[in-house]
Formats: sequence, C-alpha cells, structure tokens
Amino acid sequence: MRRYRAVFISDLHLGTKACQAEAFLDFLRCHDASRFYLIGDIVDFWRIRRGIYWPQSHNDVLQKLLRKVRKGTDLVLIPGNHDETMRDYCGVRFGGIAIERNIIHIGADGRRYLVIHGDEFDVVVRYAKWLALLGDWSYELALWANTHFNVMRRWFGMPYWSLSAYLKHKVKRAVNYIGEFELALSQEARRHGAQGVICGHIHHAAMRQVGDVIYINTGDWVESCTAVAETEEGVFEIIRWTHPPEGMSTAETLVEDFEAAA
Repeated sequence: MRRYRAVFISDLHLGTKACQAEAFLDFLRCHDASRFYLIGDIVDFWRIRRGIYWPQSHNDVLQKLLRKVRKGTDLVLIPGNHDETMRDYCGVRFGGIAIERNIIHIGADGRRYLVIHGDEFDVVVRYAKWLALLGDWSYELALWANTHFNVMRRWFGMPYWSLSAYLKHKVKRAVNYIGEFELALSQEARRHGAQGVICGHIHHAAMRQVGDVIYINTGDWVESCTAVAETEEGVFEIIRWTHPPEGMSTAETLVEDFEAAA
C-alpha cells in the first residue's frame, strides 16, 4: 500500500450505473493518507431521485471510507451540485468527518490551496439548472450508448474508446468551457489568498499553472478513474487508475507528477 500526505477525490457519483465503484474500492485498498478530501458529487442524489440504484459495491465504498476514519484518517467532505443537500450540514463535524463548503489545504511546502467542488463557477449550473439537468440526462444516454459501442469494438478486436468522453470534451472545448472554468477557479483562489486550487466538477483531471495559481482538478470515477495525491515531500500527482487485469489483485497506475514553479 502506498501512503500519501493527502488524497483528493471527486465525482464518484455513487447511486448511478456509471460509477466505477469496484475500481475505486481497489484504489482504496492500495492507497492511504493522513487525510482524504471528498470534493463533491460523491453520492448522486439527482439520479437517486429518479429511481434508486444502490448495489453492494456502492455500500462497500462508504464502509471502506468509514473504516479509514475509524483507524484515524481525517476525512473532509465538500458537497457538490449532485449532493448539494449535504450543504445544509456545512460546518458540522461528525467524529473524524468534517463537512465544509470549501477549505484551505496547507501543502507540505507551506503553499495554501483552496479546495472546492467548483459548480459555483459553472455558468450552466449557476444560472440554468434545468439545462444542467438536461445535460446530465444526455450524458447518461451517451454512457449507455458507449457501452454498446464498445461491445462491438471488442468483437472486432479493437481497444476501448470513450464516445461520451469524446463528445463531452469536444462540446466543452467548442465553447472554451474548460479554460473559462480554470480561470474562474484560479481567480477565486487568489480571492482566498491561496496559491493553488484543487477542485472537481468537470470530470477532467489536470494540473497546470494558470498565471500565478496552481490549478488542480481531480477528474472523476465515472470514466477516467483519477485521483490527486500529495506526497510527504509536497509533490502533487494525478493517479490514473485502471481496472485490474483478470487474475490480478491490484491495478496499474499511471502517475503524473507536478512540481509547482517556485
């Protein structure tokens, strides 16, 4: 098991068929940290309201996280737009679990990082929630089509390819969505006197310098299966977690290090 100073996770979307719960459980078995940050959309109440889907693996995820808390791990929950009902409990602490609207993480090198889900800076979610809900339904449809599409690709011996991720990436790029989101979050970090921001929401893992601010996005556990971790030395990594091959107990990781400019 690899141990980190802190692990940052967002957009699990427990309660949906698209959630990669088994992969996330495998990730938790292989990684530990003094503190875990769950940065929004952990449970997808939008989807649950339309009909409950809750297999044992989703319950196992919550039990595994609670087991880490019982063993002394600090856990910070920052609700997102899909679990926004939890925002009523911001500022409350249950044992080793703190619920916060946002929080400042102090890195090993003393840098301050604003930790926030990020939906407040998505103009679609903020000003046209009905459009966001429509987009959520369309995304589910694309994921369903993607599954059947890849069955056909396997028949022809072709590798997995994400149609839904491709479509989402192309559409959002067309309106400069990602760039504007990164800029807005970086500006918010400055407003909090922070040198970096760690967020989720847009399901697009990234680490880059945006002006004088370090922008970090944790990605998601719907398609990309990514997390961000800080080593004891203060180096931030994107961990891309893949499903374990048949007969293997752990999955491979692709780790991307990022060292911020001094």
